Amino acid sequence: MISQVGDEMSEPTQAVQQAALAAGWSHRHRDVSGGWLRPTVFGAVDGLVTNASLIAGLGGGGPAAVATERRMHARFPAAEQDELAETFRGYGADPETAARMAAAVSRDPDTALRVHTREELGVDPFELPSALAAGLSSLIAFSAGALIPLLPYLAGLNVLAASLGITAVALLAGGMVVGRLTGRPVLRSGLRQLALGALAIAVTYTVGSLIGGHAA
Repeated sequence: MISQVGDEMSEPTQAVQQAALAAGWSHRHRDVSGGWLRPTVFGAVDGLVTNASLIAGLGGGGPAAVATERRMHARFPAAEQDELAETFRGYGADPETAARMAAAVSRDPDTALRVHTREELGVDPFELPSALAAGLSSLIAFSAGALIPLLPYLAGLNVLAASLGITAVALLAGGMVVGRLTGRPVLRSGLRQLALGALAIAVTYTVGSLIGGHAA
């Protein structure tokens, strides 16, 4: 008897579900969590791209420009000396004094290269960090920075607002430090970094919400 009642109740249920399926109803959800492997891969790729980009930038930027300047000194020493004299004239030296200063500096190729790169590139060719040192320091800083938003969760506080709050403080502080190092207004640099970070977080949160909403 119970079996018969169950069969009678399942028939309209199956009919409703079949009609809903024909109309596009589905309970299959996209995997939006991915377990531990998905964030692990994303984190590894993020760190890989960040450090590789930094190393490539250092390898192809400063040292390459310095190499070009060194080659110009070897091929066109007179033109480089005239350019240096023009630089000294721009600082207020009279033409004769500027010419003597440029000649004195140009006698030593290393000194001439250092002065030219400082004036034209804003770097000292003999104080450029190695790509290895830059990559290692970036890796350590990247790991430390990536740990900050996880601190509330590691402490057992599974609240997104706490993670975002501590991240905001870190962004503000980091921006202020950058402003101090670059000679820019400290508070403005901190607020700028905070705004950029907030924008990036808002975009990713929106994307995640949209994916979650569509998956549901």
